[in-house]
Amino acid sequence: MRTHAIRLRLAWMLPALLAGLAGCSKPAPAVAGAGAAALTKIRFKTDWYPQGEHGGFYQALAKGFYRQAGLDVDIVPGGPGVLVPQLMASGQVDIAMARSDDLIVYAGQNLPFVIVGAYMEHDPQALLLHDDDPARTFADLNHRTVMATPGVYWMDYLRARYHLDLREIPLNYGLAQFMSDKTFIQQCFLTNEPYYVRKNGGHPRTIQLSESGYDPYRVIFTTQAFLKDHTEAVRAFVAASLRGWDDFMNGDPAPAKAMIIARNESMSDDFINFSMQAMREHKIVGGDPKSGERLGMMTRKRMQDQVEELAQLKIIPQLIPVEKFARFDLLPPELEQVAH
Repeated sequence: MRTHAIRLRLAWMLPALLAGLAGCSKPAPAVAGAGAAALTKIRFKTDWYPQGEHGGFYQALAKGFYRQAGLDVDIVPGGPGVLVPQLMASGQVDIAMARSDDLIVYAGQNLPFVIVGAYMEHDPQALLLHDDDPARTFADLNHRTVMATPGVYWMDYLRARYHLDLREIPLNYGLAQFMSDKTFIQQCFLTNEPYYVRKNGGHPRTIQLSESGYDPYRVIFTTQAFLKDHTEAVRAFVAASLRGWDDFMNGDPAPAKAMIIARNESMSDDFINFSMQAMREHKIVGGDPKSGERLGMMTRKRMQDQVEELAQLKIIPQLIPVEKFARFDLLPPELEQVAH
């Protein structure tokens, strides 16, 4: 089993993170509202710059769903190289987004983070290929090279499940190599890179990574300490965020789109529309109703399956109880009933 760069980085950060988290249980500041009860301040960290994949959170902010829930939410953009666990440890953010497999690995490192909700049923990550590439399935990738984020867990999963000799080079977040080489394959978001390839005259095709069987949720998480001190605020944040996602995907997304474009000059109405269409087409946010999935659903069984996969791959040292890294009682009641 190869060494994971992310795993090594987490191991190196562990003492500092634990020390920082030990002092992060102080109450979030209350923000006075004019003629109303004070609002609880929440600093929410995204995984990238403002974009369509964050649309539900911006919709909740733009339409006042957070304020109606008693929260004053500040959405703090991410970017390349941002280490959210460190930001949480230093008290710079309160709640953040990630993949559920990341949180399981954090639990394996004894970091006190906890999943409190899911906002995407399936990860939009995929492999980006040229349309005339002969590879049509994961099994066709033997002896191929993929440009991907160093240490991604799905790479080990693909090697093990499909018995692949799969080589990799570090992701550089660009498309120059892909556009110049018809045999090139790289990690992408279904909602992002194909748009730019087409804009530049290319003919992309994607293979959605969740179709391989490696299928993490996109989740909302916080620290155990913050959750203990602000349980109702976290519960309110989850409910308001899911309300925002429902409104963004099924209502008028204009408020969120305007806020995203104002905060990220590289965004456009056309690009966000592409992202939204990709999320619908690939059932990213709400999942597949035929399989019983719905917006915000996360189940104990699917979390347990992910734990078992990561343990079999030796990405985590041993099986971890789901209760160590996930809470289901913070979901809206109709989702909590089906979580178990």
